[in-house]
This record gives sequence, structure tokens and C-alpha cells, in this order.
Amino acid sequence: MTNPAVQICKSDNDEDDECDCQMPVRSANPIRAKSLIRGNLEKQTSNIILRPRMPNIKVFSGTSHPELAQRIVERLGIDLGKVVTKKFSNLETCVEIGESVRGEDVYIVQSGSGEINDNLMELLIMINACKIASASRVTAVIPCFPYARQDKKDKVISKSRAPISAKLVANMLSVAGADHIITMDLHASQIQGFFDIPVDNLYAEPAVLKWIKENIPEWKNSIIVSPDAGGAKRVTSIADRLNVEFALIHKERKKANEVASMVLVGDVKDKIAILVDDMADTCGTIVHAADRLVEAGALKVYAILTHGIFSGPAISRINNACFEAVVVTNTIPQDGHMRDCPKVQCIDVSMMFAEAVRRTHNGESVSYLFSNVPY
Repeated sequence: MTNPAVQICKSDNDEDDECDCQMPVRSANPIRAKSLIRGNLEKQTSNIILRPRMPNIKVFSGTSHPELAQRIVERLGIDLGKVVTKKFSNLETCVEIGESVRGEDVYIVQSGSGEINDNLMELLIMINACKIASASRVTAVIPCFPYARQDKKDKVISKSRAPISAKLVANMLSVAGADHIITMDLHASQIQGFFDIPVDNLYAEPAVLKWIKENIPEWKNSIIVSPDAGGAKRVTSIADRLNVEFALIHKERKKANEVASMVLVGDVKDKIAILVDDMADTCGTIVHAADRLVEAGALKVYAILTHGIFSGPAISRINNACFEAVVVTNTIPQDGHMRDCPKVQCIDVSMMFAEAVRRTHNGESVSYLFSNVPY
């Protein structure tokens, strides 16, 4: 009787050809026989199974923050991808990718700063250009997410017809072809839910803690202060890790970029007050908050902000305010602000983005970066 195990030979035309297959397996136990047959077949066919390879990595930079992109690739030990961006005479944006991205793992670094609308459109075009050039995966690295403050409708009647622009930007990025988003300190974490693609929201908190311990000698006598109720969760997390107290300031706005009143909740007398927020635009809020803290008896006031936008009168306000230092990260270019205001200091977070890119490319977890600074 013929053995039911089918033999796989190099040649099935010539019976005299030598066969490199295994002989039929004989075993008194039929279950063991089947497992041995299966094992033999897997060994014979293992060499012809095609396994997907990890695609090579390419990092491109938009025009919003080339310095940060350069720092990221230096950390990764690769060269920045070649791309040419220009504008036509009618101010349309044109992007030309200068090298092949077929089958590559592409990362595009573009921050929501400067001319935000132009930079956003440039990012969308770059994503689409790489996608239709057969890139394996396109990840948008957006250190400062544009339109993040327009994340909900307000209760105020006059704003009941306001757009949710952050959701619109999310839709545009997805339609352009982005497969993944890496950003930092979203204004509201719920913005991640606007996407149907993976979003890694990194935190500046580990870098902030490191800066506080290295640059404020009296940090053990400090109190972490949120300039608004929305940042309470952020400051409590930092205060817990430093084992110090926290306070918050309740503010009411008459209109955008204009604060009507402030109420301090907490005791800051004879302490080093450290204001912590995700961003500062015209700096009206943090300047009023600093004045309020000094009135309440704070010895010194520091401000630590993830995204230092500093538009309009921001720099002059900081120069005239009572801050010891205003510390920001380089998610937005800060060279000009630091020249104009000696109080502005910068924390480099390029290593966090570089490590997030490396881990994403290698299929590793990025949760380590939520509580540690890579070295």
C-alpha cells in the first residue's frame, strides 16, 4: 500500500535522478508520524519561503525646521534625503523628491510654525509625492501640530459655529497618504482620536524634568504651576515625579489671546514657582500668571513651555516680565527668539524624535520615551 506522505523531489521526470527528500516516516504512533512528516516538509520548503524585508529608511525635511531634521539624521547616522521645494510665480508650492523612495520607509519632518498654511500644504504635497512614488510607508514627523488649539466647539454662542480645524488637518494628512504620525505634546490628547492611522504623541516631560534638576539649584523648594485648569494633569505629573507641590491658575478669556481675570489656587509663598504649559503664543497668559505669582509671594518664577510660538508682542512682554528664564524646546526654531530675548533658553528634543523614528522603523515600542530621555 502506498504511503500517504507525498515525497518532494528535485526531479519528477527521471526515476534514476537522485532524490534529496526524506524517506517515508514510519511510526507506530500515527499522531507522531504526522508531526514528523510535517516537520520534514517544513524543512524542505523553508528555503523557498519569501520573507518580507525591513525597508530602508529615508528622512526628508520640509522648509519649516531644517535644523531639527539635520539633528535627527545625525543622531540616526544617515544623510538627509534630497528634496527641492519651490514656489511658482503664482505662489503655488512645488516639491520634487530628488531620490528614489520605492519600497522605502519614509519620514518627513515638518513643524507647524512660521508660515503655517504654506508649511502644511508643503507637507501634504511631500507626503503625496512619496506615496505615489511607491514608498512602503510614509510617516509625518510633526513636532508642533498645526491648528491644535481648534480642537472643539466652545459653549459660547458666538463660537457655536466654529470649525474643528484640528480634525480637518487630520483628515487632510490621511487623504494625502500618511500612514503614521509622530508629534509632541498635543494641545489636547484627544486629537489622536481624530485620526484613523497610528499617532505617537511624545512628551517633553522627561526632558523638562532633566532641565529642572540640572539648572534650578533650589528645585526641591519649588512648586509646579499650571497657568490654566486644562494643564492640571500635566503639572501634577511633573510635581509627582519631583515630589513637590503644585498649584494652578484659573483664567477667563474675553476673546482669543486676551485674558480677563486670573485666580491662583495654591500656596506659592517663599517658593520657586515653575510655570509649565504646552505652548505660548503672544505670552499674555504666562506674563499675567508670573505677575500673579510674584504678588502671592513667589521668590522666583520660571516658565517651561514645549512649543514657544512667540508671535506678536511675545518677546517684548517676556523681556519686561519678571521671569528668571523662559525655557522652550526646539520643536519650533528658536534662534531668532534667543537673540532677541536673553531670558529664552532652549531644550533640544531632537534625540527624542530620532529615537522614536529608529524604534518605529525597527518595529520597537516607543513607550520608553514617555518617561525617559534617550542618550
